[in-house]
Amino acid sequence: MTLQDFQRRVDALTQMRVVDVTTPVLSKDDAHHLFKVLRAEEGEEIVVTNGKGQWAFAKVGDKVITRTSDVVTDPEPTPTELFIVPLKGDKSELAVSKMVELGVTTVTPLISAQMTVKFKGEHRDKLLDRWRRIAEESSGQCRRTYDIVINEPVHVKDVDIDVAVAEPGTTGSLRGVRAIAIGPEGGWAEGEWPQDQLRIGLGSTVLRGETAAIVAATLLVLRGEGWAVTSYEGAVRNNGFIQ
Repeated sequence: MTLQDFQRRVDALTQMRVVDVTTPVLSKDDAHHLFKVLRAEEGEEIVVTNGKGQWAFAKVGDKVITRTSDVVTDPEPTPTELFIVPLKGDKSELAVSKMVELGVTTVTPLISAQMTVKFKGEHRDKLLDRWRRIAEESSGQCRRTYDIVINEPVHVKDVDIDVAVAEPGTTGSLRGVRAIAIGPEGGWAEGEWPQDQLRIGLGSTVLRGETAAIVAATLLVLRGEGWAVTSYEGAVRNNGFIQ
């Protein structure tokens, strides 16, 4: 994608989800948002995507949109995953929206011994629905063309051994790490993780859960396309994330 096309995507009125980018048709809710909430005028340009990497420019008409460019398929992002214990209030939603913006590919809710949020039955379903709505909204705002995957929850005991656990005061290299687990407000319970589970530090201070998630997401995607970092390990080490 050229810099000109990138700027054109940024300048577009909005980005909206469609089933078929080739012949884009908005859902009833999206059409209402475009024409009634955003008050789009005829001739304005938007971006349409199917959430699977395909996107195109489209022009707003009289209650319809029409594709005006070739369909482009973005390269698939490098797989990255954050395991995050649900946090109080809207902190989890903030973390999810920032993970979308940063380009993390997968989020997995994590059930831990000291989590403080009710996460069963109807409460769990509502929270996951909310995360997915937030993710879709954030994808449009940041012009992301691949949906972030929000998995069903897992227990700590079911997490793979190669997932790095964020723990204050620990050290460790992020080389080759593609998944990080972020704990609850009260921290991990003693003995909750196997002794041979990889631990990593996220700096020299104790971070709030949502801040830790954003920092971890940044570290995971730092080696990807679009980041102005010439030496990943050096940059991370110099900023205190690897002691």
